[in-house]
Amino acid sequence: MSKIIFNAPFNSLSFGNVSYNLAREMYKRDMDVGIFPIGDNIDINAFDNTSEDFKEWLASAVKNRYSFLKKDVPTLKLWHLNGSETKMNGNQTLFTFYELDSPTQPEMNIAALQDNIVFSSEYSKSKFDLTSNSHSVSIGFDEDFKKTGRTYLNNKVHFGLMGKWEKRKHTEKIIKLWIQEYGNNPDYQLSCCVVNPFIKQEQMNQIIAQALEGKQYNNINFFPYLKTNSEVNDFLNAIDVDLTGLSGAEGWNLPSFNATALGKWSVVLNATSHKDWATEDNSILVSPDGKEPSHDGVFFHNGHDFNQGNIYTWDDDDVVDAFKLAEKKSKEENTEGIKLQTDFTYSKTLDSLLNIINK
Repeated sequence: MSKIIFNAPFNSLSFGNVSYNLAREMYKRDMDVGIFPIGDNIDINAFDNTSEDFKEWLASAVKNRYSFLKKDVPTLKLWHLNGSETKMNGNQTLFTFYELDSPTQPEMNIAALQDNIVFSSEYSKSKFDLTSNSHSVSIGFDEDFKKTGRTYLNNKVHFGLMGKWEKRKHTEKIIKLWIQEYGNNPDYQLSCCVVNPFIKQEQMNQIIAQALEGKQYNNINFFPYLKTNSEVNDFLNAIDVDLTGLSGAEGWNLPSFNATALGKWSVVLNATSHKDWATEDNSILVSPDGKEPSHDGVFFHNGHDFNQGNIYTWDDDDVVDAFKLAEKKSKEENTEGIKLQTDFTYSKTLDSLLNIINK
């Protein structure tokens, strides 16, 4: 392929992380790319290990993007289904992260409109009854995440929860259940990095206070929004056990995946995209016990054209059992988890996407 358009967001959120890593892989290969950033802005401040050469390549790819507007130049778009009804250059492959179980007709129509539709998990792909233009491609491990070699809370079992606060992710349920088992027990610590950037800080404080039922716990701490990859890396290195994998619906679940790949033990709900990377060897799996509607009145609204359907639920007793197993494993390195670093790379992700575009 001589030229390609890359239409994607560049920010500190999950989509932005994937965009950044795919663009970096394109840069390594010296690909001829025109980048149309969604939102018309590139913000890579979160990626604090970015080389100057890569920054210059990105700037050039954006500056020269309009020269790529030709009928024979394909487009790789990375975005939600909602907002992908427009196409560039007439040959577009959409890479998207669908999370729920009941695609709406508008979502089906937008997916079918693409020359190729690529989902980030087999679960998502299976929910769209499409023909040969439907694919699934796995996300890679971000090479900037590494072991720090530091000792953190060696005398405690340190649990971590990361990812924006949502009903879909069972954030409040996880925290309440953890408090029930370990609240104010000095042998255990829970660190939460759960600020939702779409919620005002004052409201976020109220949500946290409500989850804690107005009580104080000396072994739970809430981090502010972590602004850089280095801070996220430090957080993942500090914990022993990740609880982010208890989310009820995910397109991949980068925090839990990254924690596992760094050798931590993750308690993971065996559903949706988790099934593509979490196994009984590299994770502590919890079987779902049912489903519930996703709508929460904030991010998922009943009756809308997009994001309708259900999320998976779990039984409290099963999760507590997983907590206990995690305790036993907490200071052991997860050697099977570390293998995810080489099993899932952005080089493989880009190879798969290019094969689909070129076929």
